[in-house]
Amino acid sequence: MFWFLLIALVVVVAAVTLAVAGGGGDTAGGVLPEPAQDRMAWPLPLGRPVGRADVEALRLPMVLRGYRMADTDDVLDRLGAELAERDARIAELEAALAGAQAAAIGGRHGLAGGAARDARQDAEPGRPAEGAEGPDEGSEGPDEGEKTS
Repeated sequence: MFWFLLIALVVVVAAVTLAVAGGGGDTAGGVLPEPAQDRMAWPLPLGRPVGRADVEALRLPMVLRGYRMADTDDVLDRLGAELAERDARIAELEAALAGAQAAAIGGRHGLAGGAARDARQDAEPGRPAEGAEGPDEGSEGPDEGEKTS
């Protein structure tokens, strides 16, 4: 009985070894097929800006020692360019908003000041409004000697 178990064990080990080593006859010529290339299944859209859902659905292709470098670099370059473009657009819009707010504040102060000045002029028609240039009290106009005939 011992010899029967030993022979059965040797046969099973040999069968497993042949199956693992590729001698089973599944492949043509006993050579393993080339592995399928891992490519991005969901590339980033080209016709529109990248959105949050696009980044969440993105799966970078794997290789033996990490991610495929060329694909990863392409994705990072694209995301970096779009972030820079969005940052520039945000800065442009913030500057425009600040300018519009400054104009609105200046317009309100200028309008209120002008109305007050007009009211003072209506009350005292002979006196010039504050800030308006008029003749100085001590000045006399051009000298008589300066006139040439």
